[in-house]
Amino acid sequence: MNMIRSKLISGILLMAIVLLPASLTAQKSATIKIYPERAKDTISKEIYGHFAEHLGTCIYGGLWVGENSGIPNTLGYRTDVLNALKELKIPVLRWPGGCFADEYHWMDGIGPKNKRPKMVNNNWGGTIEDNSFGTHEFLNLCEMLGCEPYISGNVGSGTVEELAKWVEYMTSDGDSPMANLRRRNGRDKAWKVRYLGIGNESWGCGGDMRPEYYADLYRRYAVYCRNYDDNRLYKVASGASDYDYNWTDVLMKNIGRRMHGISLHYYTVKGWNGNKGAATVFDKDDYYRTIGKCLEIENVIKRHCEIMDRYDRDKRTGLLVDEWGTWWDEEPGTVRGHLYQQNSLRDAFVASLTLDVFHKYASRVRMANIAQIVNVLQSMILTNDKGGMVLTPTYHVFNMYKVHQNALCLPLTLICDEMNVPDNRTIPILSATASRDKNGAIHLSLSNIDADNAQTVSVEIAGLKTMKIANGTILTSTDLADHNTFDKPQTVTPANFTGAVTNNGILQVKIPAKSIVTLEIK
Repeated sequence: MNMIRSKLISGILLMAIVLLPASLTAQKSATIKIYPERAKDTISKEIYGHFAEHLGTCIYGGLWVGENSGIPNTLGYRTDVLNALKELKIPVLRWPGGCFADEYHWMDGIGPKNKRPKMVNNNWGGTIEDNSFGTHEFLNLCEMLGCEPYISGNVGSGTVEELAKWVEYMTSDGDSPMANLRRRNGRDKAWKVRYLGIGNESWGCGGDMRPEYYADLYRRYAVYCRNYDDNRLYKVASGASDYDYNWTDVLMKNIGRRMHGISLHYYTVKGWNGNKGAATVFDKDDYYRTIGKCLEIENVIKRHCEIMDRYDRDKRTGLLVDEWGTWWDEEPGTVRGHLYQQNSLRDAFVASLTLDVFHKYASRVRMANIAQIVNVLQSMILTNDKGGMVLTPTYHVFNMYKVHQNALCLPLTLICDEMNVPDNRTIPILSATASRDKNGAIHLSLSNIDADNAQTVSVEIAGLKTMKIANGTILTSTDLADHNTFDKPQTVTPANFTGAVTNNGILQVKIPAKSIVTLEIK
């Protein structure tokens, strides 16, 4: 049995955790105090970013079916997927990888589609791709979605000249060779491309480099990837994998302000080497083990931030968690190497808890990109070749949380029970985050991690003597393994939440077991 005791979680500054005295260990309720007057950091909307790699059916069959497909499409993009992504108000989309990026040569994906060469996707299942989805298709999609494109450049197998010309092709409006090539391919005006990744996972599939070597390579690439006209690049160095703090230290020391941001990858995974576990078959110990691994991202981010602070006290360099999410075994009967997995209520908790952590470190975390957007890993959407589409529990969390985009992060303190879980970790049974939008509305999101017990949460907002609940939404289900399928797409879906009342300036929230709630307070 999991042991439970109480703890205090502070939302001030870096949300330090302090254990309460033993006299409070029997407490079964929780209290939150929010401090609007102490707010100073804005939650970058790019924290709600997404990632689309040429992997499995993420691109082909997920985002793109082509103009001649029998599946309803808009200029080749699946109309149902396009509309679902517009609803999320996605702020930024990273492409073309991932590991795929360092084998992708952009000139293969421009010009008439029937003349584009095919390629073998060596990283992901050996799939043959026809390059019908390339630069134009991606950047036009970003325009249709109203989001920023984030290009991941080929450093592992590419050249400085190749990436420099790609930047010119995309962003130059001058009478230059690459700009004129773009015009011949049907696009007169340059696109706006802000985010440019200089390689991906350069310590691994992106070239198996040492940090010292990569740092020098980055400096060279950064020189030749230039700003054209009024386009200004935000250059992102290929950063560390989870616990590799030396990588961050070397890059901060050797690159410094030559990079605008540095990436970080962190996956909530049970184990590598074929022992990740099934997405929808697990017990409570597996669930709590997952939550413990998920929440460990805070310690990882904190350590990387401490290293960055030693070199950059003014926080000019952003930390971009541009790959994160759950990683389970592939669904039985699917193509090996395509990383198609289902998405349950457990995944929804990984999404909400991780976003809560990102909010706490908004002064340094400028972007995050969940992996991935359609049909791969912890996706927003699942599709099939018969025209079916499913919105996952993770999609619903992102939809509930979009109210926090570009809002002011409100520090808070949280007193709640905690429990010991597998792998020698201790977790709080409640997570919370709060923000205030430009119209003055306060949004509070709560996640009751406890699989069996409801929680009564008392919420006080400093300086606010009266409050009114404008609306509330809850995401929960009968079982933690519940998920949406093409036959039953509404098994896990949001509903109106009526379990909150106000009394004498105190908000009382009765949040059921295993549920996620977002409230709007005015």
